[in-house]
Amino acid sequence: MSRIILVIIDSVGIGAMPDAEKFGDFGVDTFGNIYKTFPDMKIDNLKQLGVSKIDGVDYIDYNGQIIGSYGKMKELSNGKDTTTGHWEIAGLHIEQPFKTYPDGFPDRIIKLFEEKTGREVLCNKPASGTVIIEEFGEEHLKTGKPIVYTSADSVFQIAAHEDIIPLDELYSMCQIARDILMGEDQVARIIARPFIGEKGKFERTPNRRDFSLSPFGKTILDELKENNFDVIAVGKIADIFNNQGITEDVHIVSNMDGVDHTIRYIKENNNGLIFTNLVDFDAKFGHRRDVEGYKNAIEEFDLRVPEMIEAMNKDDILIISADHGNDPTYKGTDHTREMVPLLVYGENIKRNANLGIRNSFSDIAATIADYFKVNNIGNGVSFLDEILED
Repeated sequence: MSRIILVIIDSVGIGAMPDAEKFGDFGVDTFGNIYKTFPDMKIDNLKQLGVSKIDGVDYIDYNGQIIGSYGKMKELSNGKDTTTGHWEIAGLHIEQPFKTYPDGFPDRIIKLFEEKTGREVLCNKPASGTVIIEEFGEEHLKTGKPIVYTSADSVFQIAAHEDIIPLDELYSMCQIARDILMGEDQVARIIARPFIGEKGKFERTPNRRDFSLSPFGKTILDELKENNFDVIAVGKIADIFNNQGITEDVHIVSNMDGVDHTIRYIKENNNGLIFTNLVDFDAKFGHRRDVEGYKNAIEEFDLRVPEMIEAMNKDDILIISADHGNDPTYKGTDHTREMVPLLVYGENIKRNANLGIRNSFSDIAATIADYFKVNNIGNGVSFLDEILED
């Protein structure tokens, strides 16, 4: 029994991509700018895994023991969103970015959505989710109209108070939007954003649900499943892949809940991939430009790393990475085009081995294929030989 435990610390980028300026991102560095703001940040376990030795991370002074292999990865696909990042990690390269609506959705789409749901909508503009429910929440409570909004990402988001629009109806509305936003109008995700509370005290609940596109091609998840390996999804992984290639999944309510479930699965009798997404970094702190909150979340995660390691078997491999950036020190509220960290640990993994700068997130998919001896779906370069002890 052997597993790869792949933990995506959502949006923890580690420096601008060479083409970041084409995406409007200048000088972005999620991890670096947080660390420079809080140089006393307590990340002893990530330092042990090698984060301070990654190329370009010269702002961390650490001379202690390194117990893992380390590097960073460029994004080959054309984008900086959740779906693009995760699909590339799983082996797909996206040349045409998903469609975005920077001025809101056209009238023809909104009118069709209203006709099919039986409810008029509020807002219809790009916005931060927490800001938009404060702006439109009171009107929503009075009228019952759902709050429809988007962002720089390819998303159609529907916010609704759970006492006004029950979850079942909200999810049904999302499916209607999913059916509408296909073909030429296709977006990557429809997102249910339920909230509770009253004006001034509105709070989003953990009942978020994503209605994603299915991957356009075979991923490493499909390859593992077809070869009778477990593919266990923790967090929003199942949503991102529209349940394709997944054998078991669990949704989570927080980063620490996600770590709890990950450790539970590590301790169970399974064989294959445990694929976890910890979204709070992105949703609660990156988009809200909460630098201190983001720092605290990284510290909180760092403290849980030894628990994951302690639960692992001799042949298990832990990979910690990310899917894009979301620099909380940068302007706006959107993702940032960044490279992502690559930290690898296991009893049979080389200590203090520099994996350099990889050319694609898909190197993870190629390495997974190599480790489990299944077909490489064609993208990425395996780093398995670079990390295994002789």
